[in-house]
Amino acid sequence: MKDPYKILGISPTASNEEVKNAYRELAKKYHPDNYANSPIADVAEEKMKEINEAYDEILKIRTGNGGSEYKQSSDRGARGGNTTGDPYFYEVRQNINNGRIREAEAFLNSTPSEKRNAEWCFLMACILTKKGYYFDALRLADTACNMAPENREYAALRDNLRRQSNGYGRQQQNVGGCNMCDVCAMLYCLDCMCR
Repeated sequence: MKDPYKILGISPTASNEEVKNAYRELAKKYHPDNYANSPIADVAEEKMKEINEAYDEILKIRTGNGGSEYKQSSDRGARGGNTTGDPYFYEVRQNINNGRIREAEAFLNSTPSEKRNAEWCFLMACILTKKGYYFDALRLADTACNMAPENREYAALRDNLRRQSNGYGRQQQNVGGCNMCDVCAMLYCLDCMCR
């Protein structure tokens, strides 16, 4: 089957509502009733069949109920550096982008272990980053990069987290030119003097 998104004239990142609207527009345009006594009735009927199959395929992909060879090739494309990712995780990406972290995390936590691939690690790392758990996020970003070393999206997150963690460590070591033991000792002395 051809790319179902191309058949409907939309991007794989289109929202579910955009998919529905594109389908409805094309169905109106190519519905066989519009060509009942026309010499191109067969062509319109064939086009309508193609539109229906494409819409059904997109629904299967987005609900995680399988799909054809297109789904498999899109998964390969996601691992090859493409940032659109596996359609199974489409809604998670939408939730993260819209600030619905709890929903995204609940979906990822309920994902079966066989679906916990590099993208799962990446998306969970994004959630942990938003929650402020940088070291755990870095661990998962590293795992995603190890599973899909050619993916630039995963590498960008990992590199950003590494820069942040390196900066955090340097700040902690040089607080006012002294280490944490000096700070504790100073606070203890101040406490004694105030009594």
